[in-house]
Amino acid sequence: MSNNGQAQFKSRFGYIMVAAGAAIGLGNIWKFPYLAYRGGGGIFLVTYIIIIILMAHPMVEMETAIGRFGKSDTVSVFEKINKKWGFVGWIANICTLGINMFYVVVGGWVLKYAVQFITSGDFGEDTNVFFNGFISKPVEPIIWAVIVLFIASFLLLFGITEIVEKVTKVIMPVLFVILVFCAVYACATLPGAVEGLKYYLVPNFKNFNFKVFADAATQVLFSVGIGWGIFTTLGANISDSSNLKSDAIMVSIMDTMAAVLAGFVVIPTAFGAGMEVTKGPALLFDVMAGIYGSMPGGRLIGSVFFVGVMFAVFSSLFTFFEISMKTFEVKLKMGRKKGVIAVSLIIFVGNILVSLGFGPLSSFKIPWPSFTGMEMYGLYDWLDCFTGYLLLPLGCLLTCVFIAKIWGFDNYEKELFKNGEGKLNGFDKMLTLAVIPIFMVIVLLNVFGFLG
Repeated sequence: MSNNGQAQFKSRFGYIMVAAGAAIGLGNIWKFPYLAYRGGGGIFLVTYIIIIILMAHPMVEMETAIGRFGKSDTVSVFEKINKKWGFVGWIANICTLGINMFYVVVGGWVLKYAVQFITSGDFGEDTNVFFNGFISKPVEPIIWAVIVLFIASFLLLFGITEIVEKVTKVIMPVLFVILVFCAVYACATLPGAVEGLKYYLVPNFKNFNFKVFADAATQVLFSVGIGWGIFTTLGANISDSSNLKSDAIMVSIMDTMAAVLAGFVVIPTAFGAGMEVTKGPALLFDVMAGIYGSMPGGRLIGSVFFVGVMFAVFSSLFTFFEISMKTFEVKLKMGRKKGVIAVSLIIFVGNILVSLGFGPLSSFKIPWPSFTGMEMYGLYDWLDCFTGYLLLPLGCLLTCVFIAKIWGFDNYEKELFKNGEGKLNGFDKMLTLAVIPIFMVIVLLNVFGFLG
């Protein structure tokens, strides 16, 4: 415990594993591969890495410093510096609740596929028919989502620096071993995988445009977890002696490695089987079930892969849930148990609606404003746009303004380098004042249809 009673991580390794676990999840393993293919393969990968360097680790530093200074929930940490800026924390809470409403549903799909591989490995003659048939059912996907929701919520009853830290210190290294194993297996054994590797790794600059840039930037926001309270929440549990700058770099590197490794697994695998890689959300499930479900030893590989993805789901959800649970516990004065129950119930209701949106409520559409005219989206797509393409960039923009104009660079520097190692330079300030805000404006122009 810290001097003010705020629980702290037991070790630097424990914090980095929890922070990396929060960043490494479905955004890396489920979403990154199909966005990378759609965005031109190699050119998307290069763009993604550049954005990680220029935006991800500076944002992690800023959010973590705010959290460590405030040592509380994601609303109170802003209010400790300026009472009028607590709204940034509330935006983060709304964002994370919205993301959890569809993230847990997809986590339920992953759990279903892991169990299916382990128990039978049978996905029928057409894996896409199996996938669509499963997600469109009114009850079964909700049951799998509830299992995921219950496990994550139950472990968080004890706090993120207790059982969750211990669990994450184990599952994160195991996840990387699984991804490396599956990547090597895919690239070494599948015919045609080399073409997939070439497309994935060799950039074709003719494929670059602002749309590719905006998609890559949005993926960084979702994948690393910046702009929605993850690192302000985790930062509250870090000791004053921690080196926030080096920790932020480690988290960014590990997140990038996980995304790149997932691309090594999925894209060469899909190329090797001649499968359509632009399927979007169904890609991961169709590719892995279609290929590993029918080849010798594939059932074991598929089982191991989806267990690894399940580890990524839980490592992320622990922190995703903690953002709002901590706010309900501290800011709304509900206490730990009631806070966990309240947040879980809100997410549960959202999970039901999103899951039904793939089946009985598939015809229900919500309007989304666009430069080209009003778009109509289903529940999942609307929540994805609202959280990932609107609230996340808004959160980053507001954090940059908060650091530069409200807290001030001098105060930020004191907190960032509390251990006496380092100093803010002109390049750091330029990233906060200009580069990151410009990136976020491009993302916002994209979501409202201005980039075509």
